[in-house]
Amino acid sequence: MRATIVIPTYNEAENLPKLVSALFSLPLELRVLVVDDNSPDGTGRIAEELARTHPGRVDVLHRPGKMGLRSAYLNGFQKILDGDAQAIVQMDADFSHDPAKLVEMARLLESSDIVLGSRYVQGGSVDEKWPIWRKWLSAFGNFYARSILGLPLHDVTTGYRMWRTEALKQMPFERIQSSGYIFLVEMIYLAHCLEFKIGEVPIYFADRRFGKSKMSLKIQIEAAVRIWQVLWNYRDLRKAGRLARL
Repeated sequence: MRATIVIPTYNEAENLPKLVSALFSLPLELRVLVVDDNSPDGTGRIAEELARTHPGRVDVLHRPGKMGLRSAYLNGFQKILDGDAQAIVQMDADFSHDPAKLVEMARLLESSDIVLGSRYVQGGSVDEKWPIWRKWLSAFGNFYARSILGLPLHDVTTGYRMWRTEALKQMPFERIQSSGYIFLVEMIYLAHCLEFKIGEVPIYFADRRFGKSKMSLKIQIEAAVRIWQVLWNYRDLRKAGRLARL
């Protein structure tokens, strides 16, 4: 399976070369698209060096500044959807997502439209060094989102995802309004409303090895409020789905 991995970056100079090396050691036909938001630590320059080292396998999309996760992925998708990739992957640059899990995800994608790297399915877990309050907050945030939206999935906030290219092409991206991490929830909710087949593979979510986390309490509070807006914005699709099943 030919897969292109979209990796948004902002100050990931320490992680990016190691991640690309780990990805290209896997028994998969992989390409990487780095979407860099003009990182002051030189991540964009390092990405260009990797593109020269791996011609045809690494590409770089430079953006003028920090523009957010939503536009990073949508810009990345726009750049590669007309290519020959059979699958498209969303993943973080900080090794929170184990690259080796892509092999199992690719296998499950043969019978799915989307595969999630799930922390909360049986066999999945979060960093064992996290304090109790952080584990609780992560689990509750996921439970809160999937309960309000009625999603029959275990991990709707995960950022580790593999899509069939043909499924991603059917996504009406113009409807997606969320920015930040709630964008990930809105994407999977939209896919659910469109009745795509979604599988889950257990992952161990490790804390980042290098650099500083971009998650904050403000982001989590904003996400909790935005869930209700997501529910309201797709009421037409939910109704259409119910009518189709009658």
